[in-house]
Amino acid sequence: MRISSIETTPQFDRHYRNLSKRVKEAAEKKEILFRADAFHPSLDTHKLRGKDRDAWAFSINRKYRIKFAFISEGVVLFLDVGTHDIYR
Repeated sequence: MRISSIETTPQFDRHYRNLSKRVKEAAEKKEILFRADAFHPSLDTHKLRGKDRDAWAFSINRKYRIKFAFISEGVVLFLDVGTHDIYR
């Protein structure tokens, strides 16, 4: 699935600003891949469970992930970014 537009929440923006330069660079590379194919195998895109059952996530690296929701065809909302703890 190709992503044409990405919106962000204030929480995502705040947490993204606090990431290290290295993680931001990795996130930018993964976002390019995500825009081309949201389900590319290297992203490990997966549906979340429990209280976040309406959300999805993809991996930036082994530690960091971006939590998001599909808004409409080709449009997603980045909800949060951080370590796996953001899902708890």
